[in-house]
Amino acid sequence: MVSVCIATYNGEKYIKQQIESILTQIDIDDEIVISDDLSTDLTTEIVNSIDDLRIKLYINNNPSGRPTENFQNALNKSKGEFIFLADQDDIWLENKYNDSKHLLLKYDLVLSDSILVDENLNVLKKSFFNFHKSKKGVLINSIKNSYFGSCMAFRRKILDFALPFPKSREIGHDVWLGLVAEMTGSVYFYNKPLILYRRHASAVTSHGIGKSKRSLAKKFLGRLIMLQHVFVFYINYKWKKV
Repeated sequence: MVSVCIATYNGEKYIKQQIESILTQIDIDDEIVISDDLSTDLTTEIVNSIDDLRIKLYINNNPSGRPTENFQNALNKSKGEFIFLADQDDIWLENKYNDSKHLLLKYDLVLSDSILVDENLNVLKKSFFNFHKSKKGVLINSIKNSYFGSCMAFRRKILDFALPFPKSREIGHDVWLGLVAEMTGSVYFYNKPLILYRRHASAVTSHGIGKSKRSLAKKFLGRLIMLQHVFVFYINYKWKKV
């Protein structure tokens, strides 16, 4: 069974297109688990209008405004052995499901490339991997993250290790899952684009697009917090294995 987890908030403009791109690929016994952060637009109405029993919508009644906690709510409701993360505004390409499932037979976490597009799906970059210079490595991803959730699929054992997510605002759910997978299992960067990665003015996160407005001091502090969490996790993981 596969669970596709989506965190939504005021996503009425794109959510139907994204869900439909997923439903055409997943199997009849799979599920799309959506956690909504009390949207003030028509997001939940649009989701409920899609007549498909594979869709399970949950309302996060205690929203923090952080996508990480909204995703955690969806992940906690999921039941699949293989788990895909999806953003509310992207589009799955044709082989996203099958290619990822096949790779998950060998690897614990798969990160696929994506095509960077604007809100009207005009191509901005043909390869986000090339644009972002994405690569594996705990240290390098603690400093410059390549683990973007919308491009990620993983085995449940990675989720079991990663939850609960660190409460620090310096650590997103996706980079934490990627780092945990590197420390506890096997990771594969798949160079084939499997989604249209939509960037627009109302996107919740910048995900490496554009320059950060944070000061160097805040960036440095954030990296130290990340590395501290990574170090503590690694020591605890190794200690439990002894």
